[in-house]
Amino acid sequence: MRIGLLTEGGYPYVSGDARLWCDRLVRGLARHEFRVYALSRSLRQEDEGWMPLPPQVTRVRTAPLWTVVDDGAAHGRDLHGRRARRRFTEAYADLARAVCEGGAAEGRASRSRGACANGCAEDGVNGCTGDCASARPSGRTGDYGDDRQADRFGNALYALADLAREEGGLGSALRSEGALRVWERACRTPGTVRTAHGARVGELLAVARHVERALRPLSLDWYEDAELGAVDLCHATAGGSAALPALLARHFSGVPLLVTEYGVPLRTHYLATADAPPAVRALLASFHGRLAAEVYRRAARITPGNAHVRRWQEHCGADRAKLRTVYPGMEASRFAEVVADAADAADAAEGAGSAERAERAEPAETSAPRRSEPGGAARRAAGAAATTGGTAEREAFEREAFEREAFERETAERETAERESAAHESASGAGDTLVWVGRVEPAKDLVSLLHAFAEVRAHVPTARLRIVGTAAGAEGRAYLEHCEHLAARLFPDDGHEDTRPCGDRPVSFEEAGAPDAPDLAAVYAAGAVVVLSSVVEGFPVSLVEAMFCGRATVSTDVGAVVEVIGGTGLVVPPREPAALARACVALLRDPARRRRLGEAARARALELFTVEQNVMAFDGLYLDVVSHSPRRRVLVDDRGAPLPFGTPAEARLPGNWTGPRRPLRRAPLWASDTTTPPAAPAQRPEPVGEGAAR
Repeated sequence: MRIGLLTEGGYPYVSGDARLWCDRLVRGLARHEFRVYALSRSLRQEDEGWMPLPPQVTRVRTAPLWTVVDDGAAHGRDLHGRRARRRFTEAYADLARAVCEGGAAEGRASRSRGACANGCAEDGVNGCTGDCASARPSGRTGDYGDDRQADRFGNALYALADLAREEGGLGSALRSEGALRVWERACRTPGTVRTAHGARVGELLAVARHVERALRPLSLDWYEDAELGAVDLCHATAGGSAALPALLARHFSGVPLLVTEYGVPLRTHYLATADAPPAVRALLASFHGRLAAEVYRRAARITPGNAHVRRWQEHCGADRAKLRTVYPGMEASRFAEVVADAADAADAAEGAGSAERAERAEPAETSAPRRSEPGGAARRAAGAAATTGGTAEREAFEREAFEREAFERETAERETAERESAAHESASGAGDTLVWVGRVEPAKDLVSLLHAFAEVRAHVPTARLRIVGTAAGAEGRAYLEHCEHLAARLFPDDGHEDTRPCGDRPVSFEEAGAPDAPDLAAVYAAGAVVVLSSVVEGFPVSLVEAMFCGRATVSTDVGAVVEVIGGTGLVVPPREPAALARACVALLRDPARRRRLGEAARARALELFTVEQNVMAFDGLYLDVVSHSPRRRVLVDDRGAPLPFGTPAEARLPGNWTGPRRPLRRAPLWASDTTTPPAAPAQRPEPVGEGAAR
């Protein structure tokens, strides 16, 4: 089939979101044809170029979201005629009123007075924007799913799309002074949310600019019959602007829509406008909530990446019958060497333990052969009791002998397991090392991790903390510098100018991707426990990578962490360094437990988070969506004329025409020919041959 893959800020560009899993998906489904429609976010992203594309990608169309073409029309002059401008004003006014009268933002405002118990970011309007328990949707359908407001928003959106298709675009109209006046009137209308009712002109300008950027896909030429109108299925790899072209392809050509979200776009917009005025936050939250609700309502299938995203989608009005959870697929082969080294170390430890046990047993066999026999102590005790005492004494001797043997057996097994774990750690260089891998930013809460590690060092003086990551922007670089100064204060012997190797320092900071930086597989192999200390987290990629390496994990209960690790790691509340330290100490002091958790984690990761399971899941979803929403095309010949009998006639029949048919009803007697006697029933032919009866 022909798939239209729609992305925003990712594939096929070499940088951006979701580029890796899109590339794996396209390469894994070589039997399908893919047409990629990408929205870029910056000039730098376009200058960096594309990834190498497989042959099944037959067409790529791109459009910028970061800039607009300056057509010189500052007052909506790209709309030809008074009627077109009136149509735009009416449709845009309906959309603005649907946004301003949205009850979701006001409902959140009334429920969020006061501070969040977990200290997450909140402004008193949209409530907590973190991933704590108080910020998680309850699973009920939210206010964005209100039918009346959803119909009003959807009808206004499609009216703008129809006008843009007829007029060749709406860019300057969305940036015009008339659009700003529409927002002013909508905010003064009775029924508007309280926060937006007193919005100032500057705040409305910010809202109008943001909405214009989000609606830029309305002016694209992607919706013709030779473009998105020719695909069998539109697969939007994110919500928001990325899903808007797929929504319009469904509106114009009836193309079914599949939406995949591995993050929470609505929460992303909340966090992006954290410093904006309350009126701007309320209006933009309502706009993105309405857009998400319309996408979910029109989609044939919705595939969240985890249960955390699923709860947000249900909160925005998504129908539970459409939801299918598909976990992201990750390459497990790059971490296979770590597991192979661990297996070799375990085999070596087992061989050393067997040799040691044989050496200990050899002198015992020469002096007292009967002692090495299984159950020898129990039989000797029973024999002595039988000759010297009665039944009660014999039972007591037997019970004591069996308990002694069980204790000795358990002790030997525990020593063997500890020896194997110690040999494995010595071979990998793990020891008492904690490893953190990720993007350095305030949401990762490295400050709590450093305070927790200070307590870990008090119990395990040989412990080391290895932080490997890349700073995210200017804010991330400032946060990294703050964490380095904090580590220097908490561990004076590990100053910023310490010249010792990283492996000899209590805390080391390493940049991921640097020329001298080790491979991620080597980083995970060098750690005994992998730690995650985030207060906001979507899908924890570093935890899945650690699970592929067979490493035990300690993480905070945010986002999809519990769903990902299951019961294969320890989970503590966020922003609690003491609890994080206790969990790390418990695993550092128990090598056998670490090994058991690591093996269980690897088995779970191979079952749920591989590329193969991700590709198979989407292949089945493609077939399911197309089978329930087939396209009805008019086939044409080389000259463009309709092709007679291009589509079989039975394809137009309603119902299940391929299923079993009912038996034909016998004609009534009055309709039969009474003059003709009924035909005699056909006689069964007699068997002929050697086995025939005579």
